[in-house]
Amino acid sequence: MRRVKKVLLLTIPLLGLTACGGLDNPTNEEVKGGELVVNFPASVMKETLLAKGVISKEQKVFGYKAYKIPYTTRDEEGHEVEVSGLFVIPPMLGKQVAPLGGLSMVSDDHGTIFANREAPSVVGDLTGSPDGSAVILTSLGGFATLQPDYIGFGDSQSHYHPFILKDSLANATIDFIRAVKVFAKENKIMLNNQLFLTGYSEGGYAAMATLKKIEEEGLSDLNVTLAAPMSGPYALKSMADAVLTQPKLSVPSFMAEIGYAYAKAKGEEVSSVVNEPYASQLSTLFNGDFNRTEIDPKLTYKTTGDDGLFVGSFVKEYFSKDGNWFREAMSENSLHAWTPKTPLQLIHCQGDDVIPFAISKLTAGTMQKMGAENVSVIPVEAVLGLDYNVTHSSCGSLAYTVTTKIFSTMRQQTKGY
Repeated sequence: MRRVKKVLLLTIPLLGLTACGGLDNPTNEEVKGGELVVNFPASVMKETLLAKGVISKEQKVFGYKAYKIPYTTRDEEGHEVEVSGLFVIPPMLGKQVAPLGGLSMVSDDHGTIFANREAPSVVGDLTGSPDGSAVILTSLGGFATLQPDYIGFGDSQSHYHPFILKDSLANATIDFIRAVKVFAKENKIMLNNQLFLTGYSEGGYAAMATLKKIEEEGLSDLNVTLAAPMSGPYALKSMADAVLTQPKLSVPSFMAEIGYAYAKAKGEEVSSVVNEPYASQLSTLFNGDFNRTEIDPKLTYKTTGDDGLFVGSFVKEYFSKDGNWFREAMSENSLHAWTPKTPLQLIHCQGDDVIPFAISKLTAGTMQKMGAENVSVIPVEAVLGLDYNVTHSSCGSLAYTVTTKIFSTMRQQTKGY
């Protein structure tokens, strides 16, 4: 249990990493096509993690060097949007593996956030410090980590965030991978041709949407070695069916943002989906100034009815009206019923209380019935030998640890490092 406890400690302490004496000033390095926002040497990273009880003295730790990169993508309506992302490398390791072709990449789509200050590139820019899953993937795993902010955060904060909408999330991810490749070449950062896809919660959904778009559109410049989405709502319509029949919402901000984003993307009135007084507040609540703990108390946990979150007639028509726009949108944006050719491992905690473990089982089962030959579900608790189930909010660091190990094993077998 000692090892597991260390993993559980990982996510929270990393939010508090701060620059220490002896760090290089990020502004000392000029780069083409972006800016250096974090420069944390391996020695300082190891001291910090040791002090927090996260690692052992014997564990190898790499440095964390992060660049903010601006690029262009397309939103759900097909319009060009100026966006941003964070590219993180372990600098000294990159030099060591250059003879092997360079660093392997992990495209890591972040989980649900509401405040712009939580976006990957914004955290790095504001704090000059390492944060979140890239510490696991880069400083402990030795990967080059790619984290798009998504539309609605970072350089595109003025745009609404297309929450759980497959096209814009996939576009933001794919275009960032391409932008990073250009950036790396211009700045002589050696990358090999190995690309992994992952992400947690909304990020798991985004990673799945990315893989689907790459395969179905035959994007030959993006060859994915293995995808391991984590705890994503892939069977979106099934989840909507379940949520809209429950009297209470577990996380009202999540459902409110789905209603808000889908109404915006489909040209529907938000007030036809969400009841007042909440409907008129959503543009402010979702403007990037507030986080989830600040938003949830301003909403209701009741699902529908005159004093519920969703308009009663909206819910009724969802289940009864032929051609209902929201039901069709849920089906269009579901990602569980297709046949991936890339090896796909669905990482999920069995105790997930927000996105049920059954969603990953349904997804894998559907894909296998459709002919997919290399799809499996990986229960996090079983892999780590836990004798209890883990909730959605507690699963993230555990899932990233499992996923990093899977990617590292594949990299060792194929790239030799």
